[in-house]
Amino acid sequence: MDKMILNLIHRPEMVPEYAEKITGRGKAEDIGRKSLLTESLDIFKTQQRLAHENGLKTTIQMTYSSLFNEEAVRLAKEHHKQYGDEIALTLLGLPCKEFREKYKTKDFCIWMFSLEDKKTIVRDVFEKFHECFGFYPESTGSYFMDAELINYIKETYPTVKCAVATCWEEGPKAYHTCNNSWYTFLDGGPWAPWIPSKANSHAPAANAAEDSGIVAIPHLSRDLIACYDGNGSNFGTHPQNVLRGMIYRDGEYPYLYNLIDQFRYQAKFNNGYSYNMMFVGPGWMNKMGRWEAPYELLYKAYSDGCAYYGQLKKEGKLADMTMSEFADYYRMKKNYTEPECALWRDILYGSKKQVFWYCDPYIRACVNMDEGGAVVDLRPYVAKIDWPVGIGTKHVQNASYPFLIQEKYRAGYFTHYAGEGTVRSAKMVHNGEQVDLCLCRTKAHFTQEGKCRILTLDPVEIEFSDLTVKLQTVITFEEGSSRIRFDRRIIEMSDPNAEVSIDEYMVACYGTTEYPEDMTPLTLELAKDDVKTKLAFAYKCREQSMDGADYTACILPPIDTRVSLTCQGREKTGYFKEGYAFSPMFTLGYTGKLKNGEVFTTWLNLEKAD
Repeated sequence: MDKMILNLIHRPEMVPEYAEKITGRGKAEDIGRKSLLTESLDIFKTQQRLAHENGLKTTIQMTYSSLFNEEAVRLAKEHHKQYGDEIALTLLGLPCKEFREKYKTKDFCIWMFSLEDKKTIVRDVFEKFHECFGFYPESTGSYFMDAELINYIKETYPTVKCAVATCWEEGPKAYHTCNNSWYTFLDGGPWAPWIPSKANSHAPAANAAEDSGIVAIPHLSRDLIACYDGNGSNFGTHPQNVLRGMIYRDGEYPYLYNLIDQFRYQAKFNNGYSYNMMFVGPGWMNKMGRWEAPYELLYKAYSDGCAYYGQLKKEGKLADMTMSEFADYYRMKKNYTEPECALWRDILYGSKKQVFWYCDPYIRACVNMDEGGAVVDLRPYVAKIDWPVGIGTKHVQNASYPFLIQEKYRAGYFTHYAGEGTVRSAKMVHNGEQVDLCLCRTKAHFTQEGKCRILTLDPVEIEFSDLTVKLQTVITFEEGSSRIRFDRRIIEMSDPNAEVSIDEYMVACYGTTEYPEDMTPLTLELAKDDVKTKLAFAYKCREQSMDGADYTACILPPIDTRVSLTCQGREKTGYFKEGYAFSPMFTLGYTGKLKNGEVFTTWLNLEKAD
């Protein structure tokens, strides 16, 4: 097993987020306040010292404001020479006196500017960096970088090979926990490093033609359950995030170390490779304290975090790399179609919950073992959706990659008295009784066979009034195929001669938030041989079925996606259901029969619609 790779990133953010209001103590806004600049630089020095004392090299992402500070530039040069730190450039930290005077705006998220302004700002910042250091950076980043921005940077400054390019699952959940005031919607991207496609930066490139030319890393390594279920800003390997989430007691935070270790554990599912990153600006260690934590605890948490990484390195379990070093390593280690897998368990609430995340250039999916192995999140990367963001586009703030299934924004299995939520599951039926596998908690075991990543779920026992059925589910992700296979096998029945019915179904829609989209562009399809039935979605609650159907499908032009189910099973019947206004979903499914020892197999298939 390889050592876990660590990217430790610092930025001398001279005007840290939020810090002006804290440092100003009620005074009129002044982002050039000397006390603010001095404190910010002092904290950056402290962070650098703590890293170096523990034998860790860093990537120093210079902000625009820091390029106007002679001491910050000098420190970066010294630390590069003495410790091997990389001098990089971030597109965070744009707000400063010089930027506001030049651009006459308080906007600071680079992806929200118009494309013309993005290009102007990039040239401005990169050329200022060159003026300070005599070379162009090999690494850059922001909370999010859209495809047009990445493509322009790579074309104009080809030295760039690595970038912080998204913040995992920072969407409506994060927005709501920031008093509906943090307008960064970035749901739907990878949680681990990837090579962004030229068409959409969330979706990994499938080949060299789609390769944007950089390796992307996430902004922070997140807890893949707690972050998905709640506000991700509280659950990351950023020590101050853990403090913000109040996940500590008596000045200790074992959760932080458990989280780092769980990322190390993911090497078992990724051919020996695991990754972690810690990215902290000076605003998080403000002398006035943050998140009800005094400065002393902020300092201790960061010091302890660096010490833990340092100890792992001493034990030969961790390799610290700069961002550009990691980009070279990643391209050597991974190929385009190799997926990122994560079999993740709850380490915070003691629930024993377990989920499996899968991401490749064609699909991102989450399987929830607490719901019997249901797919609860599904993103059609195969579509490489054209989704420009920023002023002048249809998506000024919303950079999320659309979903087909998303249990947090579209209900999932557990819904109100009417309607349905998005989920991919199955129901077992016997003599009029029905049990949904979403109600059958289980655990998964991971294996890899060639290009297939296989989840074998522990059997579940389903009790009808006159029959007990033991059913096992096996879910297979075939690398590069843009499909997921589901095998349901009956391994035991209280009456060996009995027969049960199965209903494999997928309830889906499309969107990026909780709010429904217009479903009328959608078309539902059923086909067998040369017979094909089509239905234009009109919220009329209609249903169609076909014995022996070759497929049941839905075409979604707004997200350029075609999703279908195919089946191999006894007495199979394909069907689709049209939703209605109160439940604006569509359902695809197959029914069939099962006896003891038999298997019913279905495939969920994703394609680009055009």
